[in-house]
This record gives sequence, structure tokens and C-alpha cells, in this order.
Amino acid sequence: MIKNIILVGLGGALGSVVRYLISVLVYSGKSQSFPWSTLLTNFMGCLLLGLLLGYFQKNDNQYQELKLLLAIGVCGGMTTFSTFSAETLNLMQSGNLLAAGLYAISSFVGGVLLLYLGVVLIRLC
Repeated sequence: MIKNIILVGLGGALGSVVRYLISVLVYSGKSQSFPWSTLLTNFMGCLLLGLLLGYFQKNDNQYQELKLLLAIGVCGGMTTFSTFSAETLNLMQSGNLLAAGLYAISSFVGGVLLLYLGVVLIRLC
């Protein structure tokens, strides 16, 4: 269990560094009115997670430690959007289209509303 936690933690740290480097490369001192680096990072994370999950499924999930390091750690540290997308796809592939739609909509709307609530609560304090 400790080994798994270390693998996920190391991967998460690497993913966070990748996210930061993408932001530095995209913005390079320029002010942007659209969050291009976040969009790019989320898209890259989704593609990477899709490639990794496809590889692990094709190989009968033989590489659990590598999955922890790369799929959960790196992709999770880089972006949680990739995990959200994978979970939504999993619901869709298992035939739970209603659950997939509700999960996607509630995640987006709920996330934005809770973010707003947090900002408002801090402003009130």
C-alpha cells in the first residue's frame, strides 16, 4: 500500500510540473484573455490518459504499478479533467448514458457553482 501511495505521489508531482511548464511555455509573459494553457493541458491529459488506459486494457492490466504512476499519478496531477472524462466514458461504455450525462452536467455546473460559493464566502469574511 505504501509503495502504491509513493508511486501515485511521484506521478502526481511530475504531472503538476508538466502542467506548470505548459503554462510557462504557452504564456511566456503574455497576458491571455482565454485560458489556452489549461485547455491544452486538459486536452493533452485526456489524450495521454486515453492512450494509457487503452494500453493497459489491451495488456490485461498487467502493469498495475505503471498504471498507478502514469495514469493515476501523472494524469491526475496534470489534470483531473482527464479522470473526469475517463469516468464519463466508462459510464457511457457500460450503457449508463443517463448517469454519464448527469455526471458530466453536475460535475461542470456543481464545480463552477462551488467555486463561486468559495469566492463569495471569502469575500464575506
